[in-house]
Amino acid sequence: RALREPVALVCSSGTATANFLPAIVEARYDMLPLMALTADRPSDVTDWGALQTIDQTRLYGSHPKWSVNMPAPEATTELMAYVRSMACRAYATAASPPAGPVHINFPFGEPLEPKVVTADFPQEIAKSDEESWYGRADGRPMILAPPPETRPRLEDIRRLVTETLSAERGVIICGPQPDSALARAATDLGRRLGFPVLADALSQVRCGPHDKSLVIDNYDVFIRDDDIAASLEPEVVVRLGALPVSKPLTQYLERHKSAQHILVDESADWRDPFRITSQIWQLDPVAFCETAASVIEGKTGKDEWSGRWLQLAEASREATDRHLGACDEMFEGKVFKELAKLLPQEAVVFAGNSMPIRDMDTFFPSSDKSVRFMANRGASGIDGVVSTALGVAAASDERVVLVLGDISLYHDMNGLLAAKSHNLNATIIVLNNDGGGIFSFLPQAEHEDVFETYFGTPHGLTFQAAAEMYGLSYVLAKDWVRFSEALGESLAGPGTTIIEVPGDRQRNVALHRQVWQAVSTGVRAGATG
Repeated sequence: RALREPVALVCSSGTATANFLPAIVEARYDMLPLMALTADRPSDVTDWGALQTIDQTRLYGSHPKWSVNMPAPEATTELMAYVRSMACRAYATAASPPAGPVHINFPFGEPLEPKVVTADFPQEIAKSDEESWYGRADGRPMILAPPPETRPRLEDIRRLVTETLSAERGVIICGPQPDSALARAATDLGRRLGFPVLADALSQVRCGPHDKSLVIDNYDVFIRDDDIAASLEPEVVVRLGALPVSKPLTQYLERHKSAQHILVDESADWRDPFRITSQIWQLDPVAFCETAASVIEGKTGKDEWSGRWLQLAEASREATDRHLGACDEMFEGKVFKELAKLLPQEAVVFAGNSMPIRDMDTFFPSSDKSVRFMANRGASGIDGVVSTALGVAAASDERVVLVLGDISLYHDMNGLLAAKSHNLNATIIVLNNDGGGIFSFLPQAEHEDVFETYFGTPHGLTFQAAAEMYGLSYVLAKDWVRFSEALGESLAGPGTTIIEVPGDRQRNVALHRQVWQAVSTGVRAGATG
């Protein structure tokens, strides 16, 4: 996820292979190039009671882009040429757009036992044999074919701009995607069209040195007002990347089905669960925006429409800032406001699923800082959140801050070993409301007789002992002063710190609703004033 390059997972046979399934699923749905290299046992011992032996053929179902069983190892010229070819093919398949996982299954007589085979790698190879042995005479991998063309045809984009994007009322919605180049491309297209750019935090469009004059970062807090959402009726919606995190925004899209909805996405999955898209362009969103902007002559001048969005965003921002400024409670949404103030110039913010990703999208403001936002949103699970974020810290020079819930940390607590083993510099903010906080916002919360047991799932744990077990620093932040101090110290120093923010699930729901009410009141007051 950090490098956008194929990475290999290696494991022994049996149930070890099954533990890769959540990662394979996530890679499939978030287009991550991943190679699962699983050891296996030979077919003559499968289903005969041999230890650590299960049926691993197509173990991951339809989730990998490609699955293959390798032959038993034998160091012959022909087989080594085949192995090298398969390595190149696996790498190319994982990396070619849309990127995704591949599964290569290797049978071994004794998977964990070093063994010298009769025809092991020779010390010297005849010159005539080099090319067939290595695939190339110089020992380098074979040249991979270039990826499929993902740039749009100019004549098709010109027709789209003339017939559809020339509308007076349009919006550009930037959903989750990893390419930082989208920021400049999407905002340039928005400026030329006069369309506001609604930037999901995970779109990489919200923060950075690019022009943000039309970027709307807080749409979630004002578009949930039915009257406001109804008044912002678009003629055209251009959606770039995956489905946005914000539920009020997806409800806004459903409300305005009559608009021309255009989806630009590299995924082959047609990510339109609401069946409202008019056109689907399976293209690189950056290339689409750059090409579309190039055929627009000057600005179209739709200032009244975009001005309305900017006015609502500014009124909402003022109301939110006033409310949060007066909030002394450890409100989960305020964590992201405070985090934005203290982050260094270059950083990665990784959000856990359920409430943290939603609060990040709602409350993290745009800025000139170069902040990369990440989350496991391919399948939106809580599997491996700690491990993924610490993997980013291992592969990146940027400071990594992970914000996640207590259930997510509990679920992947052993991932903390990576911080100790690799001396990683990271900050882990755990929002501990003693259970699954997101369910308190849902209808299940009305069923008090079963809610706590099956949905709230309280555990009564704190994470100081976990930090001590893995040799990490720990701070319990019971107020905003201590939170800011702990965050500042962690960001400035080496090592990994867990900052635990205590909370209450029912109170958290009330605090969110107070923010939404404050915004509605402030926006309406501004409109009448």
